[in-house]
Amino acid sequence: MVNVHFIQPDSTRQSVEGSEGMTLMETAREAGIPGILAECGGGAICSTCHVHIAPEWIEKVGTAPEMEQMLLELAPGKDESSRLSCQIVLTPELDGLTVTVPEEQSDY
Repeated sequence: MVNVHFIQPDSTRQSVEGSEGMTLMETAREAGIPGILAECGGGAICSTCHVHIAPEWIEKVGTAPEMEQMLLELAPGKDESSRLSCQIVLTPELDGLTVTVPEEQSDY
């Protein structure tokens, strides 16, 4: 199992366990994390699963490929730490990953 910490815009922190090989988005939805809408179901055709990767995890998670970067342009609050949670596969190296859920994902 891979531990992941989700921080909400109000600083509420929820820690969950996800199975290796699941995406961050699948883990969030399974755990009922608010704010991860994932309207396309993880098909990488929207940006409603947008999260901000904690600075200390950016290198391990990696940067978004070009197609993901294009989708992130639609995400309110996008910055250099932004990723689509549907594109991050949980691995043992990501145990302890911390991400922040942006405000107002429903406005996409």
